[in-house]
Amino acid sequence: MSNAIQNQYTPDYVSPPGETLQEILEERGMSQAELAERTGRPKKTINEIINAKAAITPETALQLERVFNIPASFWNNRERRYREFLAQQDEFDRLEKQVAWLKGIPVTAMIKSGWIRHYQDKVEQLREVLNFFAVASPEQWEGIWCSTHVDFRKSQAFQSQPGAMAAWLRQGEIEAAEISCATYDANKFREALLQVRALTMKSPQVFQPELVRLCAETGVAVVFIPELPKTRACGATRWLNPQKALIQLSLRHKTDDHLWFAFFHESGHILLHGKRDVFLEGKGVAAVEDLAKEEEANKFAADILIPPIELKRFLASGQQRTKVCIEQFAAEIGIAPGIVVGRLQHDGILLPSHCNDLKRRFEWVLDEPES
Repeated sequence: MSNAIQNQYTPDYVSPPGETLQEILEERGMSQAELAERTGRPKKTINEIINAKAAITPETALQLERVFNIPASFWNNRERRYREFLAQQDEFDRLEKQVAWLKGIPVTAMIKSGWIRHYQDKVEQLREVLNFFAVASPEQWEGIWCSTHVDFRKSQAFQSQPGAMAAWLRQGEIEAAEISCATYDANKFREALLQVRALTMKSPQVFQPELVRLCAETGVAVVFIPELPKTRACGATRWLNPQKALIQLSLRHKTDDHLWFAFFHESGHILLHGKRDVFLEGKGVAAVEDLAKEEEANKFAADILIPPIELKRFLASGQQRTKVCIEQFAAEIGIAPGIVVGRLQHDGILLPSHCNDLKRRFEWVLDEPES
């Protein structure tokens, strides 16, 4: 973002336009009473304008133009700048009393991630954070992020770290807004998931842009957002509008089995559950009332990754504990072997310490934030 915006000059004081009016009266040897007579305005109104107790209206500006031959736009602009200055001063005074709110927001982590800019001045930093969340004040933030905006507000994680969780979710919204999506089509999304499944064997450089493209063509925006400290979320699903869904992934567990299960789990929420629902996935973050839907999404993800009939056949072979057999089975059904390992470990068929070298590990490659 341009430094010109960051370093924009803000005057410490803007004089009321009445001071300029008084100076012109003195220069021309005209009294307030005479100006009132020439403009047709009450003497009280002229006095209140000069003493900054009344504003110069567009109508008055036109009358002053006739009397002084000074364009009405001059008076209108003076009045506008002065009122803007007063509003900025009022806002500064109000925000100065609210800077303590920043203690609940992971400002340092957000700056490090390049989501917001750093300011030495606390009030300016508060403004930057409010701009990030697209709210006017901490009160509005509370109303949106701790009340009506999120249905998972009862979750353990959100109650403990609302600032971090809200920041992570908001960054997802910001990046999703940049993804141009078709109108949501459930049938096309189901078809796209079969194509996405084949991407599990590809590298991140290949699967990430292709995954985003395939889903966008069906009305689903997919974003990868690194988790902030203490968010403890691996994924989230919500609808940005009735025609555009959002799947947000954090790469919390860093292995391909977790990443792909999280994606297809979130996809299950989109296909199986309501557009008003908001789902947040992670250890201890699911609200109690969502557990049934979580199980449905779990089954959807498990079945699409490894069809039950194929898993049953593989288990019946009796050779599932060897790496060679796992790799052969994964190749037969067209998915990454790490996903098979993760499923076998989850089902207690394979020890958590076995065959982990078949899993592919991912790490974030982050751009350096602008100074």
